Amino acid sequence: MSKYLVVVDMQKDFIDGSLGSAEALAILPKVIEKIKNFPGTVVYTRDTHEENYLETLEGKKLPVVHCVRDTEGWKFQEDIQELITANRSLVFDKETFGSIQMAGCLQGIDRMAPIDEVIVVGLCTDICVMANAVLIRTAMPNTPVRVDASCCAGSTPEAHRCALEAMKSLQIDVDGFDF
Repeated sequence: MSKYLVVVDMQKDFIDGSLGSAEALAILPKVIEKIKNFPGTVVYTRDTHEENYLETLEGKKLPVVHCVRDTEGWKFQEDIQELITANRSLVFDKETFGSIQMAGCLQGIDRMAPIDEVIVVGLCTDICVMANAVLIRTAMPNTPVRVDASCCAGSTPEAHRCALEAMKSLQIDVDGFDF
């Protein structure tokens, strides 16, 4: 059985930096435990912006500097970085919400050796988690995509809930959340 875990943007700026939250801090131990115990392949996305972030479309709509390449906030949380290094995991840098490269890579793998399931966790549920789950669901229409809500946090608790509901309507399975 071939399973993939996609860990979205577990970076310092989203956990306890410029866009951090109590909810993001709360899921961190659960995400680490999920990665450690996952019976398959784990890949990661990393939000990556340049110094001109505020001049980009995203920067104009979300004028909070975050995840600028090579800054402390851009780095993965230390325990997660240790897991990435120890397992020599793939990391997909992305300049916006979803990683087309990551979805395309999984699609290519699936064509050669079918993937039974893709599980998505991370930050933020209502932006990057949802964007990546939808990209994977679109790239691999016959592969179940699942989001573990207990290992996700949104920009707000309400946005988290709304995103989970939206993903359910897009035939993405949602675990760990009572609707």
